[in-house]
Formats: sequence, structure tokens, C-alpha cells
Amino acid sequence: MASSINNRKPSEIFKAQAQLYKHMYAHIDSMSLKWSIEMNIPNIIHNHGKPISLSNLVSILQIPSSKIDNVQRLMRYLAHNGIFEIIKNQKLENEEEEEAYALTVVSELLVKGTELCLAPMVECALDPTFSSSFHKFKKWIYEEDLTLFGVNLGSDFWEFLNENPKYNTMFNDAMASDSKMINLALKDCDFVFEGLESIVDVGGGNGTTAKIICDKFPKLKCVVFDRPKVVENLSENDNLTYVGGDMFTSIPKADAVLLKWILHDWTDKDCIRILKKCKEAVTSDGKRGKVIVIDMVINEKKEDNQLTEIKLLMNVSISCLNGKERTEKEWKKLFIEAGFQDYKISPCTELLSLIEIFP
Repeated sequence: MASSINNRKPSEIFKAQAQLYKHMYAHIDSMSLKWSIEMNIPNIIHNHGKPISLSNLVSILQIPSSKIDNVQRLMRYLAHNGIFEIIKNQKLENEEEEEAYALTVVSELLVKGTELCLAPMVECALDPTFSSSFHKFKKWIYEEDLTLFGVNLGSDFWEFLNENPKYNTMFNDAMASDSKMINLALKDCDFVFEGLESIVDVGGGNGTTAKIICDKFPKLKCVVFDRPKVVENLSENDNLTYVGGDMFTSIPKADAVLLKWILHDWTDKDCIRILKKCKEAVTSDGKRGKVIVIDMVINEKKEDNQLTEIKLLMNVSISCLNGKERTEKEWKKLFIEAGFQDYKISPCTELLSLIEIFP
């Protein structure tokens, strides 16, 4: 029998209700992930050396007996979403099997103290000071110039970081954790840096990416260029130096300029300004170097639907800075308007592409 709501079948309406509830409670995904990191659960399992039973886990965490069931609910949900894996432990005869939890490749990336750890990225993204901004979508939409962070924090995001050392450190640690993933990607991207004598990593933070490049190409001179408060008091060596400044004013000259996950923070107008400064830096003294962009390229026609969903989700997320994730067509438009002649896109990571731009 048809419903009175636009002649929809009850089954259609019930499915729609379930979909609405899924989105309505989607914040539980990120909050349960945050909880697991706050409780140090990935490290507890890692240090245990094998799947850990619920009883052992709650014992280590010193969980009150009244909350053990809640821990199990959270772990079951995280396991359902692929963060952990549930293993059945065979117990003694006449006793029930007890659930045990093992790490997956996802939670391995949350083990603190390991080479590839993205826990700082999660902690930064889910910090209430930043994440609460998304409650201001409606107000932000009607603001002509303010970013979503600006609406919530009361100041420009970068000014906020300059004035709040705690959050500046948190943000830089998050970016550094992500940069370590580049070490894996460079195994297939050596060709991009071959033949270069110098490179400037614009917005390079504490130099994590630059150090990886320097280790791989010891003859390459690397300059990390970022806000003065980011690069002050950082240790240099023979082929790695730090320079403070403003990328909208000028960029140190080099054979190549690297922009890793920088341009997605900015509007098209600002990106063109940045790219023009990059072009000036790589075309001085008659040289014609290149700009290397590591960023997302949305390609709904060719990529997996789930991957596109993640990119579109991050496209909404980066609106907090009035930035955007871009399609190849949108990238090409920026490059042309900034005065570049050609570009080449290569795969980098699952989410990011490597774009070489030539003057």
C-alpha cells in the first residue's frame, strides 16, 4: 500500500529514515575514534603483542565495572568500522568464548611512537576548539569574507595559531605526522626530484617532508619556508635550512618549489597569487625550474566511489578555511591564470596526487 507522502512505498520511507539516522549520528564515528586514542588503546594492543581480551583491556584501563559494557559497545562499533578486528578466543571447556581485539592497518596508524602515526592528525582535527566550528555553517554561509574558522574563533586561522602556541604546536605536529606518509610515496616519485640542486618547501612546518627529501637526495639543498613563529629555533644542517616569511610577498629562489597540501587551504584568487610567487622563484637568472604540488585531484569518473566520497567530504571540511579540493579542470585553470604553460599529474598516495607545473 502506498504512503500518502508523495506516493512513496513504506519500504522507501523506512530506508530513507535509516539513512537520515546514519548521518545524524555520524559524529559518533569520529568521537569513538577520538576516545580510542585518548584511552591509548592502539598502543595498549600493540604493547600486548597479541589480540587483547575485553577483560584484560578493561583491567589495564581500570574501567569501573558499571562501564565495562560501554567499552565493549565502543570497541564493537570501532571493529565494525575496520578500526580494530574482533578475534574469538577459545576459553576452557564449558566456558564461553571471549572477544579479543586486534589492530588493523588503520589502527596501526594510531600507535604513538611508531614511524607512521597519524594520531596527531586525528587529535588536531577533533579538538573541540577546531571541530566546534562546523556548528556555525549557517552563520558562515551568509558571511561575505570570513572563513568558518574565522566565524568561530573570532580571528583568521593563521593569526589564531600565531597567538596560541599550544594550538600552533598541535597543528604543526598534525601536519608533520601526515608528512611522514610522503616517505612511502617518494619510493615511486624519485623522478620528480632527480636533477634538482635546490628546492623550497613552502609551508613546510617543522621540516618533516624536507628531511625525508634530504635523506633521499643528500646533494639537494632544501629550504623550509614558513611563518616565522613556525621555523624559529629549529635545527639546521648542511643541506637543510629554515627561512621565515610570507608566501604572498616572496618565496626564496630555487630550482623547484614544493607545495604539499598548501593550495587546498586557499581560494582560487589566493592560489593564483601564491603560484605567481612560486613562478618568480623558479624562473630567476634565466632558469626555468618547476613547481611541485602535492594535493588532491577529484576524479569522480575514474576513481572508486568510496575514494570520491572521502575527497568530497574533505572538500566540505576544508571550507573551514574557505579552501577547496579541486578537479583537474579546476587545477588547470589556476595554472594557466598564474602564467604556467604545462603540467603533469602523477599518483602519489591514495588521496593525493603529485602535480609538476612548468613555467
